[in-house]
Amino acid sequence: MFECALRPALVAAFVGMASLGLAHADEGSVRKAVEGFVGSPVVESVARMPYGGLYEVVLKSGEIVYTDEKVSFLIDGRVIDTKTRRDVTQARMTQLSAIDFGTLPLDQAIKQVKGNGKRVIVSFEDPNCGYCKRLGKELAQLKDVTVYTFLYPILSPDSTEKSRHIWCAEDRAKAWSDWILNAKVPASASCDSSVVERNVTLGQKLRINGTPTMFLADGRRLGGYLPAAELEQALLEVGKK
Repeated sequence: MFECALRPALVAAFVGMASLGLAHADEGSVRKAVEGFVGSPVVESVARMPYGGLYEVVLKSGEIVYTDEKVSFLIDGRVIDTKTRRDVTQARMTQLSAIDFGTLPLDQAIKQVKGNGKRVIVSFEDPNCGYCKRLGKELAQLKDVTVYTFLYPILSPDSTEKSRHIWCAEDRAKAWSDWILNAKVPASASCDSSVVERNVTLGQKLRINGTPTMFLADGRRLGGYLPAAELEQALLEVGKK
């Protein structure tokens, strides 16, 4: 059965926008009007949609809002195609959040190989993230997979300290697993741990605002905790491409 939970559309009236003469707007004039209303260059892209004369406005924050050619309102919500029952907004968000997997500096991640390791998952995780600990138990159930874990401490200074100790451990993969699965505090260790700062910079560039955030080999982003069964399904979809 098809189910979709449409969150209430937030419609913000743009006072005086109709007077700007945007009756035959194009993408450029829509961008200008939106940024004029906000007061800063917040727009990443603008595109006309095949739905009700709407324009899709992608913000630099990664969010999507919709407006009309006069920029007389903003809609913060989802567009659902009633013929195909497709969540157009979610499909677009998935497309926009994808990355070029080949550009990831995998040498900055902890590598764990299980079985033949042919399938690949990349995960950005904070060692003090509760959902990361739950995810660790799910990842442990997967077979024939290589998991690259980028230490991404964004929750607290203690997260950074733990990340440094784990990275500097003689066996990083074991230190990470001992902590994330068994709550065994990583032993103090020192080395060049500047990779931690580089990971944070990388994560910010990729607009990773929460942990865990995962990526598949096709560049698709999986945000948040997922059970093993859903991870298996996602990996299967990648294998069919």
